[in-house]
Amino acid sequence: MRFATRMLVVQVATQVVVVAVCTAVFAWLGVQQLKAEADSSALNIARSVAESPEVRDLVTAYSADPGTPDAARLRDGILQHYAADVTSRTEGLFVVITDDHGIRLAHPDPDRLGEVVSTSFADALAGREVVTWETGTLGESARAKVPVYPPSGGDPVGEVSVGFERASVFDDLPALLGGIALAVVLAVAIGAGVALLMRRRLERLTLGVQPEELVALVQTQTAVLESADEGVVALDDTGVVRVCTAAAERLLGITDAVGRPVHELGLAPSVVAALSGPGAPTGLPLGDRVVLIDVRPVRRGARTFGRVATLRDRTDVVALSGRLDSVRAMGDALRVQRHENANRLHAAVGLLDAGRTAEARAFLADLVDRGSVDAMLQSFLGAKALAARERGVALRVSDDTFLSGTVDDVEDVVAVLGNLVDNAITAAASAPAPREVEIAVLGDGDAVVLTVSDTGGGISDVDAAFAPRERGDDPAAVHGLGIGLPLSREFARRRGGDVWVVDPGGDGGGAVVAARLPGVLQGESE
Repeated sequence: MRFATRMLVVQVATQVVVVAVCTAVFAWLGVQQLKAEADSSALNIARSVAESPEVRDLVTAYSADPGTPDAARLRDGILQHYAADVTSRTEGLFVVITDDHGIRLAHPDPDRLGEVVSTSFADALAGREVVTWETGTLGESARAKVPVYPPSGGDPVGEVSVGFERASVFDDLPALLGGIALAVVLAVAIGAGVALLMRRRLERLTLGVQPEELVALVQTQTAVLESADEGVVALDDTGVVRVCTAAAERLLGITDAVGRPVHELGLAPSVVAALSGPGAPTGLPLGDRVVLIDVRPVRRGARTFGRVATLRDRTDVVALSGRLDSVRAMGDALRVQRHENANRLHAAVGLLDAGRTAEARAFLADLVDRGSVDAMLQSFLGAKALAARERGVALRVSDDTFLSGTVDDVEDVVAVLGNLVDNAITAAASAPAPREVEIAVLGDGDAVVLTVSDTGGGISDVDAAFAPRERGDDPAAVHGLGIGLPLSREFARRRGGDVWVVDPGGDGGGAVVAARLPGVLQGESE
């Protein structure tokens, strides 16, 4: 049996038991009330009869006579007619009048006149009024016994007993029980209806999933979500966080997010927009991490309950991707340089074969006198120069460039330098002639200092250039395109260095961006 059905049965059964107990209590109270009304009526009638002057005079006279009253005379006597009249008017069972010996002076059955009553009359002769249920010659009845006093006062000289038949006492009981039964039926029906509505409400709120199934779902959800490397954030349709795993809190840099609106978590506007909107499937820098945010709506049938955002840390993947691009660029540069060196060697050999030794020496000296820079960087810059030339930009190495050592971690250097050079080439290509990019590479102990300047339009907002943005931004944004500058700064700061803007340029002047990468220079060359 389903939990909701069990709850319905339990609720209805509980209501039935409660209503049954209440019904029994009300029925008992009703019976007691009817009995009390019958007792009160019998007592009042008996008092009225006992206070009648005729009754007091006649009972006193009969009690004073030592003999037994004649039954024949009693049948037609005043007391018999008076008692019968009261019995008829009050719809009682009997009105019995006795003398001080308990002899019936008036009785509904004339044949019993002159006989002693079947029940005790001692209390009445002792001056006490008695209300009780007793069984006599006329059956069980609610009866009241009241003493009859002589007109002149003194001890009681007889009693008046008034009784009501049990059946007449409970004449109103069926109507009372009928009303109670109707109330019981209505109460149970209302209770069952409310229980049914609560069951439907429960199933609607839980989407038909039973509580025992909810326990399993919570256990499974906790085990799955907390064991995954990805962070998960679930928002309801009002933007309130309903689920936030530990991995998500770590990536977002927040705590105690569950139950709070997403815009009150202190997140950057770009992050709030990503969580509340389509996400950031191309990557969004969060601190020193690059996080992919994938947002999907949560639906069941035609109803939408909110959205779920999956956060994946792709910092290492993006970094490796950048390094791989750098390695590919270096490979292309080395192939270009190999052809260029082969051409130069052919040129030198041709000069020597022609006997033009002085020109050959000058040609080789010119090659030797060029700025000193690592061979890998030379190859990389050569490839970048070819790419820049295709876009109408002249890329040259500054005369101040000097690097007296070997670059050990060339991937990070090339990744940072490549981002800066690509931004500079894009800036220069979009500006009027002359379109130039100048690169300076210097050694500072074990650090490499890079400077890239261009003849573009400059950087209008330095803070915005380094602000986290998605890769899908407008390509016309020259500096800080996508995650270029933020990622370059991240690479540098991971090594204890930095990337900064030396001169934002503007007003016809280009920008100058510098970077310092410690620990990448292996040592001086001899």
